[in-house]
Amino acid sequence: MIVRISRRVAWIVTLWLLAGFLGAVLVWMAPGFGIDERVLDPRWTKDSSVALRGDEQARLGPVSFYIDWLEHFARGDLGESNSLGRPVADLLRERLPITLRSAAAGLALGWAAGLILAVATYFIKLPGFDWLTAAVAGILLSLPSAVIAVLFVMLDAPVSWAIAAVIVPQVFSYARNLCNRAMCRTHVLMAAAKGVGSARIFFWHVLSTIGPQLLALAGVSVTLAFTAAIPIEVICDSPGVGQLAWLAAMARDLPLLVNITLIVTGITLTANSISDWATSASGIEGATR
Repeated sequence: MIVRISRRVAWIVTLWLLAGFLGAVLVWMAPGFGIDERVLDPRWTKDSSVALRGDEQARLGPVSFYIDWLEHFARGDLGESNSLGRPVADLLRERLPITLRSAAAGLALGWAAGLILAVATYFIKLPGFDWLTAAVAGILLSLPSAVIAVLFVMLDAPVSWAIAAVIVPQVFSYARNLCNRAMCRTHVLMAAAKGVGSARIFFWHVLSTIGPQLLALAGVSVTLAFTAAIPIEVICDSPGVGQLAWLAAMARDLPLLVNITLIVTGITLTANSISDWATSASGIEGATR
């Protein structure tokens, strides 16, 4: 067990560091990286334009920059933002809690609404109800996060509601399909044939079957909520990490973008690892019973 955990942690750390390096390479290769916008002003002399072209990070290259960043990171220094002129640690300390609160609230609201709708399609047998919920979920799935953000800006709704609108169709569609498949299992059909009530069948036979799959979806939805917060915060003008990422991307702010990339990667890897562990534990427990 200890060996497996150690290998898992080593694999997560390796992927985390690799994601940061690839992010640095992509930013360094972006057109216009390291060029000050003031060089486009014809009033600057040739010598002044040469002095403005590129900074030390652009001349170092992505490999040298990343090695230098890792050395500073080991000492607790995340660097300084080129575009905002402030320490990256201070910027993240101010904005990360805002994004985490919005993503957590949107995740909780989205899961609650998605599961309620999925359960409702099982118990409510009104004509067209299942078709209507599926159609609404399909429409939300087809809309980009930015379009959903625009709609909620027009409604003057909180950022968490927009994030929930991204999560709801994912949870509803997946949970609904799992319920439909579980209802076709032999033991469920046998219970229904014996006259067991719908509520007892659902809570005792269906939920116990789809539980591990829902745990797997939980890990994916955490990542989805956090990444959806980036365009939503930009459009809704919320002072979170999403807005900060947009400002950093527009300015090609390498230190800031590398740190934000590592945060998103760390959340993704952690959520997926916890989901995998919970799913495996549930499967083992179910097998032992």
